[in-house]
Amino acid sequence: MKQRGRHRRRRRGAALRAVLAGAALALTATATLISASQATVAANPGALRPLTSRADTAPLRLREHLVPARTLNRLAASMGRPVGVDAVLRSADRSLRQGAGCGSEDRETLPVAPAVTRAYCWDRADTADTAWQPASVTTSGDADDDGVWGSHRVILTGWTHDTATGPAAERGLARVAFVDADDPRHPVYRWVLLVVPVEGGRDYRALASGVSGMVWYQDKLLVTTRGGSADALYVYDLDRIQRTTADRAAIGRVHGGWSGGGYRYVMPAVGSYRFTAGRCGASGPPCPAGLSLDRGTAPDSLVAAEWTAPGSERRARLWRYAFSTDPAREGLLATGAAGRVDPVEAYRTRATGIRGVLSYRRPGAAGPSWYVGHVSANGGDTDGHGGLWRQDRKGAKADRCGSDASHRCWAQGPGALSYWQETGEVWSLSRRMLFALPLAALDRTLD
Repeated sequence: MKQRGRHRRRRRGAALRAVLAGAALALTATATLISASQATVAANPGALRPLTSRADTAPLRLREHLVPARTLNRLAASMGRPVGVDAVLRSADRSLRQGAGCGSEDRETLPVAPAVTRAYCWDRADTADTAWQPASVTTSGDADDDGVWGSHRVILTGWTHDTATGPAAERGLARVAFVDADDPRHPVYRWVLLVVPVEGGRDYRALASGVSGMVWYQDKLLVTTRGGSADALYVYDLDRIQRTTADRAAIGRVHGGWSGGGYRYVMPAVGSYRFTAGRCGASGPPCPAGLSLDRGTAPDSLVAAEWTAPGSERRARLWRYAFSTDPAREGLLATGAAGRVDPVEAYRTRATGIRGVLSYRRPGAAGPSWYVGHVSANGGDTDGHGGLWRQDRKGAKADRCGSDASHRCWAQGPGALSYWQETGEVWSLSRRMLFALPLAALDRTLD
């Protein structure tokens, strides 16, 4: 049975804007300026090349697979009535610290330029284990255009555990931090583990896949998958979060109840999208990296970028799918015959190592600009800063910083990008911090 989103819209007002402005963190230059003296100037990725031929767009086609309602209902009947976002936020048990209270090791991962206006570091218990890394972000600004879900302002960030280090039971797991951002001075959060129903809803397993991109649209959460999975995207329902009943290391049904590997909440997938051409890879469909929402199209669209190795000669693809406008398919992609999803726009870019992507039509522009945040080919994920380019069909621009005018001005270990339309802010992640800055400020540095 499909659950509709239980949220209400609220009008934006001057009071809300005043709260946001007053709470914005003005980080000093000493907190964000990092030497770029050893950086090398990145190659300009140039103009985007449109992909229009069937041969180019066919590998981007998806097929939708929804989990049967009886499977989800059987799981809920065994575990108890599902809960929503409010229940998770009410049980928040960890806090984010504002940037000024974070250590220098954390602040050094922020962008060099432009300066961020909000920055938060995670609970020390979550950064002590470096095998867990944040990569994706989405907000209630994506979920609903008034910026709130129910009565809350919410930020979701996706984390993945390294597959090669740490306890075997945690390797490859994916979890989401549900951040209550109602008070920008003291955000709090709670973890939810991503799982997949199996055996017709009689059990579930861990998602066990890297989550590099994530978009919360209406009552659904779409996340990327990689690591050999045949599925390009998994779909989750924010009204179908389940409480676990046993605190065990195992994940799934256990003697006496249901366990989530120590997590109080699990969220079972309600569907997935698979490339019709097979598994992603160098010779087939693209492996999705960053995801974001574009509200500037009609209908709203899901934007995606392909992961290619930093410095690779292979050109990455940028593309978008339209969301469905059918009220019975809230939060799902628009499908045609046999549940197929075709891209509505696609490009090639010379940018490599892409971690974040946004599409936004600037005032007076003939078409959308594409913002791509990427890992540097020199410096890797942890030693150096990445770059952020704005591309369109005419060319590309990036900010410059340091004595050698390097383009490596973005975050260390950069994550996905998410545009909060109501506030005009871009949210993103470094390998140690959650941060935001106005899109207008980013454009000013590029112009």
